[in-house]
Amino acid sequence: MSDPKTLAAEAWDVVVVGGGNAALCAAIEAAETGARVVILEGAPKDYRGGNSRHTRNFRCMHHGPLGPLVETYDEEEFWQDLLRVTKGVTDEALARHAIRTSAECLPWMQDHGVRFQKSLSGTLSLDRTNAFFLGGGKALVNAYYLTAGDLGVTVAYEASVKHVGIEGDTATHVEVEIGGELVTVRGRAFVLAAGGFQSDLEWLARAWGPAAKNFLIRGTPYNRGVVLKDMLDHGAETVGDPTQCHAVAIDGRAPKYDGGIVTRLDCVPFSVVVNRDGQRFYDEGEDVWPKRYAIWGRLVAAQPDQVAYSIIDRRSIDLFMPSVYPPVTADTLPELAAKLGLPVAETVETIDRFNAACRGGDFHPQQLDGVATEGLEPPKTNWARAIVEPPFYAYALRPGVTFTYLGLKVDLTARATGPEGPYRNIWSAGEMMAGSILGQGYLAGFGMTIGTVFGRIAGQEAAAHVA
Repeated sequence: MSDPKTLAAEAWDVVVVGGGNAALCAAIEAAETGARVVILEGAPKDYRGGNSRHTRNFRCMHHGPLGPLVETYDEEEFWQDLLRVTKGVTDEALARHAIRTSAECLPWMQDHGVRFQKSLSGTLSLDRTNAFFLGGGKALVNAYYLTAGDLGVTVAYEASVKHVGIEGDTATHVEVEIGGELVTVRGRAFVLAAGGFQSDLEWLARAWGPAAKNFLIRGTPYNRGVVLKDMLDHGAETVGDPTQCHAVAIDGRAPKYDGGIVTRLDCVPFSVVVNRDGQRFYDEGEDVWPKRYAIWGRLVAAQPDQVAYSIIDRRSIDLFMPSVYPPVTADTLPELAAKLGLPVAETVETIDRFNAACRGGDFHPQQLDGVATEGLEPPKTNWARAIVEPPFYAYALRPGVTFTYLGLKVDLTARATGPEGPYRNIWSAGEMMAGSILGQGYLAGFGMTIGTVFGRIAGQEAAAHVA
């Protein structure tokens, strides 16, 4: 915990609100110009980094091999991938800017302490598109904090920003609670990168209804949207729908908060997914998993009791990344359904209908293979193999919310917009503005891309304003 009086007494050039990837990129860029920078991180030091500490990769455009990435992933392919998952609900100018700038970010990340794994291949199909951090997101966060420290950036932990002081179009200070004491921290420029509101279950319930009380929060419990709400109260212009979020299907046994990426389950494409009533409700094989995994949180959220069950057989148990919790196992489907608490007859009938609709073909787990059902509604359009070989396995699924998409409207320079036009000295980056680009859906690794691109821009612009 930092000394509140020292924070209040200093004259800061750039005040960065938040302590995750976007905030750190902003702080580093600003500090490299010689600006006096302070990071106000609401979490304790051991939990610093927001949702970034749970990440593992960064989606990146490139022409030819780049770092751990192979072949080419050009702007148009990247853009089309984003269009498919968002169904066009995106700001094209901001999105293309993030895509184009991503190529220069990867070397910058390496120059600032981030290390990457070797090219990743396999069922995730990401060796061309996504660079994976060596040591995961926590290693990335730690590397950036070391770099920021070397540049003279001051970090205040357990520093919860409660209010942004604004006069006209200019921010003057923030009010910060540290150790039970409310202090005023003044600055010449402000970068807001404090995440969404997903950890405030009451706010989620106002948007989603009572079902939200059954959601699990994959990420940090410290992202409660306090700064976002304060900016809304100021009349700041917003983007995004409060019911839209990055929500994936995670293991139903995960903790209420902070389970992180290890609670995600990647078995859905090779499974039959049924709800509490033993009924299928969506095409499990619609697309490769990195492009479609993020729709499953919303799909499960729409089911009774916000729960579903992914069922596979022996042939599929080694086709996806291992789960953190072992699956429920049984030698027969009726026994498995009983262990899950599902209606046995209905569940077995559903799987029997699915099995009868499978038409065979050349099964290829690493690519769209067209092995589909016939005459079944909903269909399964890829990887449709009968569930027949014991033992049988199952995982309970629940919606796991990563971050919400309601956020601040920004321009290409990451500048936030007030009720009467752009603010003079307020920029925003990361999850606080990602809804501009992610109107719905999600593309694996793209949250880190948005945070890195616009975090760097926000830091550069804030420093230029000070200069």
